[in-house]
Amino acid sequence: MKTKNYIAGLYFRLSQEDERQGESLSIENQRRVLRKYAEDNGFEIHDEYIDDGVSGTTFDRPEVQRLLDDAKTGVINTIIVKDLSRFGRNYIEVGQYVDYVFPAFGIRFIAIQDNVDSANRESNAMEMMPIVNLFNEWHAANTSKKIRAVKRANAVEGIYTAKKAIYGYIMGTDKKRAPTIDEETALVVRRIFELYASGVSPRKIAEIFIEEGIPSPAVYAYEKYGQKSKPNALNIWHTSRIREMLNSIIYLGHMPQLRWTSLSYKNKKRYRKDESEWTIIYNTHEPIISQELWDKVHERMKSVATGRRTKSGYTHALSGFLVCADCGQKLKMATHRTKKGSLSYNFNCGYYSRYGKAMCSSHYISAKDLEEVILGDIRTMAQRIVLDEEAIRKEFMRHTAELTENAVKTAKKALQTKKKRIEELSRLMQIAYEDRMKGKMPEDICVEFIRKYSDEKKTLAEEITALEARLTETESKQQNADEFIQSIKKYLNAPELTREMCYELIDRIVIGGVPKTQGEDRIIDIVYKVDISSVIRYKFR
Repeated sequence: MKTKNYIAGLYFRLSQEDERQGESLSIENQRRVLRKYAEDNGFEIHDEYIDDGVSGTTFDRPEVQRLLDDAKTGVINTIIVKDLSRFGRNYIEVGQYVDYVFPAFGIRFIAIQDNVDSANRESNAMEMMPIVNLFNEWHAANTSKKIRAVKRANAVEGIYTAKKAIYGYIMGTDKKRAPTIDEETALVVRRIFELYASGVSPRKIAEIFIEEGIPSPAVYAYEKYGQKSKPNALNIWHTSRIREMLNSIIYLGHMPQLRWTSLSYKNKKRYRKDESEWTIIYNTHEPIISQELWDKVHERMKSVATGRRTKSGYTHALSGFLVCADCGQKLKMATHRTKKGSLSYNFNCGYYSRYGKAMCSSHYISAKDLEEVILGDIRTMAQRIVLDEEAIRKEFMRHTAELTENAVKTAKKALQTKKKRIEELSRLMQIAYEDRMKGKMPEDICVEFIRKYSDEKKTLAEEITALEARLTETESKQQNADEFIQSIKKYLNAPELTREMCYELIDRIVIGGVPKTQGEDRIIDIVYKVDISSVIRYKFR
């Protein structure tokens, strides 16, 4: 009888968790065990297949797939591993390969330390194999659970769990690995925020940085720290990366943790969790940008005015802020060249521009005229603030607050009275209950008292919630008014209307139609961000 020639593939695997358990599971140790076994038993070694730092819960491993391909195509007819857990920790898939796939292709499977050899299917080890595989999977699940618990604990403690620091920082050397400012890239981060706050789009920021030759985060990481493979030599700044940076609260000195997770210990595909599920530790490291700049950026993000660029890359200061008074559509900007050869800009209703009189009427307005009107209104308001800031503040509050100053005092007094009454009702309910238990009060009267007190407490609780919400809103509006006043004062002597100014002060500008009668006033309604409007009647040229 001809002896079968066994051509073996030696498979080694080491996960990140295994590395912590020392030399006994190392690749070198596995290699010594497998090579000695192959030599002692007369196996011809075809190749070694090594998955280093990869979990055994999935078979989506490059080297195990190469091993299986070689086995199925007949390059090898024997697979040798140190133990079953090296091959995999998914008991269903390991069982399918050993019991069905390998026999179908005539492949011999050997797990040395578990005494498993598919050539001897009657052995006790083969009978025990399903239990061993099940234990291996349980071990993987238990290890995953422990690792998640450690990561959660580290996150709550404020330990920076990222593998590398975000652009703008370097990894700290203290116990918590708190990020430390990298002055070279922090300057770029600040500039991104400042440019966006001034009205420059992420796309335009990317174009500016590419034109100036500023290394992108990937290029900088490669050149400075040798991270990953060499990136694209074109040094591309992606708008998606700039938007991501503009939303990263880590630049405020706060640490967002546990933002990503996987479906399970078997499925390692990661997905981003909802922001409400993040763990955020505040004031953990030095910020790169100020809260004021962050607020400006995110106020612009919330703005209705996204703005559109011309073919030459120009975005007008008022682009996106203008709304038609009749149909509610945005006004569309158009350009034309004057007799002197310079470019002139104007706006008109978007519906009228596209569909004509069937949808709306003309709201044509010169951009230059409109800029003069709006800048003039801002300067006038700034001048009034400088002359009598307190009077303007009260005027704003009359527009923005549902409660007047006296009403606020009355509401706070009512709030205090209602809270005291709730405390009194709780005491009365306790007395009624004790009197009933002592036999001093009939049960039906006690029940009626408690029901009455309970209903009154519920009503009071609802009234307190509503009052507190109104007071909080009033305080917030007062704060917004103060911020608006400080912002507009800066523009007392502004030489021109800028996009940054519009983002900071204006919510929208409602443009009335072109007057039908010559000499009739044109109405422009400027809606500022403190819930006030400045209605301007103006005879445009």
